[in-house]
Amino acid sequence: MLVFPTPVQAQSYQCRPPSGLSAPAERKPASAPRRIQPVTAYTLALSWSPEFCRTRKDSRRDKTQCSGDDGSFAFILHGLWPETRGPGYPQWCAPTKPLPPAVIKRNFCMMPTAKLMAHEWAKHGTCMTRRPETYFRVSRIMFDAVRFPDMDRLSRKPLTAGQMRNAFAAANDGVMPDMVRLKVNERGWLQEVKLCLGQSFRPQRCPAYMRAVKENVPVKIWRGG
Repeated sequence: MLVFPTPVQAQSYQCRPPSGLSAPAERKPASAPRRIQPVTAYTLALSWSPEFCRTRKDSRRDKTQCSGDDGSFAFILHGLWPETRGPGYPQWCAPTKPLPPAVIKRNFCMMPTAKLMAHEWAKHGTCMTRRPETYFRVSRIMFDAVRFPDMDRLSRKPLTAGQMRNAFAAANDGVMPDMVRLKVNERGWLQEVKLCLGQSFRPQRCPAYMRAVKENVPVKIWRGG
């Protein structure tokens, strides 16, 4: 099973939530269907922040995550996503209001952009619960329970997708490589790790329709700088 990390494994370093963070309520795009379906599983999506911020250090839109002024981030939570059997997933289940400032501040070091929080709550969280506080509390429990491999060490040697999945599984009791999916860009750099979870939030084998990077595909890890 997943285990709780020690402080030295925390994924944010010198994180300082800035004051006055806010984001308008996220509106469902007109082209996006509202899908209210039974939730049978979940995906915990973990974004590798150094790669995301590689070309965004001077971006005003991504300032809180990428400028370094509010913290230095390794893995952050992209989102906790409800799933259903077969392709497709529940989404945009209910209209939302702006997130309470206390919710944004409490979860900033896990998800260092208020706009991302608003989006994840509106698109995914509303299909799980009626209150954003509950969605982010569960998300925080799951995020804090993950142990991460030594990414600095992994970044300094030749690595394949299979080895990356093995390293992630080895760091977490009860997680097998087939419970982990990777997202890698066209140049081979790691963007995201996804952990497949069952209805009780315990790790499970990823479904066949969730595309997997082939075992022998080279994977590179950007350390920042």
